[in-house]
Amino acid sequence: MEKTSLLENLKTLASQEDVLAVAREISELRNKFEDVTIEEDRLFQVKQLDAQAAGEEVLEKPNDPIRQEFYEVYSEYRERKNIAQKVKSDTEEANLRRKKALIGRMREVVEKEENIGSAMASFKEIQELWKEAGEVPRDKRQDIQSEYSRLIETFFYHIKIYRELRDHDFHRNYQLKLDIINRIQALEKVEQIKDVEQAIRNLQHEWDETGPVNNDEWENLKNTYWENVKAVYARIQVFYDERRNELTENLAKKQAIAVRAEQLLNSLEASTTKDWESATASLIALQEEWKTIGFGPRKENEDTWKEFRGHCDTFFQKKKAFFDSIRGQFDEITEKKQKLIAQLETLCHSTEWKDTTEKIVKIQNEWKTLGSAGQRQEQKLWKEFRAHCDFFFNAKQAFYAKQDEELAGNLVLKNELIEKIKSTPLPEDKREALSILKQYSAEFNEIGKVPMKHKDSIFNAYRSALNSHYEKLKLEGEEQEKMMFQARLDTLKSSPNSEKALSRERADLVDKLNRLKADIMQYENNLGFFSKSKGADVLRKEVESKIAASNRKIDELKRKIAALKQA
Repeated sequence: MEKTSLLENLKTLASQEDVLAVAREISELRNKFEDVTIEEDRLFQVKQLDAQAAGEEVLEKPNDPIRQEFYEVYSEYRERKNIAQKVKSDTEEANLRRKKALIGRMREVVEKEENIGSAMASFKEIQELWKEAGEVPRDKRQDIQSEYSRLIETFFYHIKIYRELRDHDFHRNYQLKLDIINRIQALEKVEQIKDVEQAIRNLQHEWDETGPVNNDEWENLKNTYWENVKAVYARIQVFYDERRNELTENLAKKQAIAVRAEQLLNSLEASTTKDWESATASLIALQEEWKTIGFGPRKENEDTWKEFRGHCDTFFQKKKAFFDSIRGQFDEITEKKQKLIAQLETLCHSTEWKDTTEKIVKIQNEWKTLGSAGQRQEQKLWKEFRAHCDFFFNAKQAFYAKQDEELAGNLVLKNELIEKIKSTPLPEDKREALSILKQYSAEFNEIGKVPMKHKDSIFNAYRSALNSHYEKLKLEGEEQEKMMFQARLDTLKSSPNSEKALSRERADLVDKLNRLKADIMQYENNLGFFSKSKGADVLRKEVESKIAASNRKIDELKRKIAALKQA
């Protein structure tokens, strides 16, 4: 585990004798450990929110022995470090006093010593003692080092005999300081601010330890150095300002959410399950929004979290009390929905697509009227209900997708047949020609159905192609009537809605037959009124002729009706 690893690393570092040498590493370890614990706290808060939303028990955060041991080890180390820092501080103050004394000696050498040899000897002695003096307090280091550096520069300016060496050192120091400036500028590309802080401190120390440069170049070089140093520290300052602002903004957002949760709780007037579901959705939305916001200042963040969680706890307590009071109603709805699911389980395997679809839609509509079965059961019931619905409708979709492929193929075949009918000339023999046309009709029927949007256009094209051939045959009398009816019968059988078309044709024929029977009854009734005279005989023969013609038509209609029944 990461915390355990960090604890072991802390123990290892804290056991070092030089506690100050590992201070930075331990500080980074502590920051990493706090990042881990903060994330653990945040995840546990999210877990508590999820538990509340699910109506589960919200557990308090358990004790963390690793965290406790970590901070115990850290506290012990911090005490040792404080002691070491006190010793270091006392040492640095002593060093400061020594260096001030050395600066006083150096000033006397620069201002009063006229003997170059003695001046050089005193300088070397002072320089060695300066190196041995060690570090001074950080806030004094720059001033003391600057004064010492200024005296050294002045000293070298006064030592004519060492001009060539001085010029060489000046040039070398100038290049070294330029390199330091370039490395300071390169810190702009370093992303981690902590690395930037450590690097700028080291580079400033290196700058201070680097010797003087030519006086003519010093002002420009010094100004360039401080411009870049200030730019780095400005960037560091901006980073920490933005971090503080981000934490403050996060806290403000969380406080606003806590206020909205309190307002939701105070305005709560839920009296139905729908009201509670709506209010719960609003609170869950606030909880989800809370999860998206980063951490705020530690103390204020914890206080705001307790306030927000308190509102959530109160809300869910009231919700639980409400649903406990209507539990019986939920049980009744649950039983009804289970019955609907049982019906679906039986229907979902059916391939009677139309009838089953109507039944399932009816069940779905009934489901909508039942209302919620409560938070514990509703989602489980809905998933099972939806699964059966999806199973049926997915199977239906797959079936019709396959059917569409077959219908598209039939469309191609029927178009090819129509082109064949159009382009193929018929023989002069009528019987042979009729046999071919009948064969075309049979072939057209055997191909099967086409896509719905093409059924009328393809049928009309087919009928037009056949009719053009029938018209060329020039049939007459009874033969024409018989052949044309057979052609019409074949055409009806090939139509998109053949069953309806044949039924409608039969109804029309039966209607004609009934009208003819009524006409015959009227004619026969009229015959009883004719007197025996020459004029009456003529009328009687005319009526009898009409009766005979009507009977022939009735016989023909009966044959057609019989043919329709066999179609």
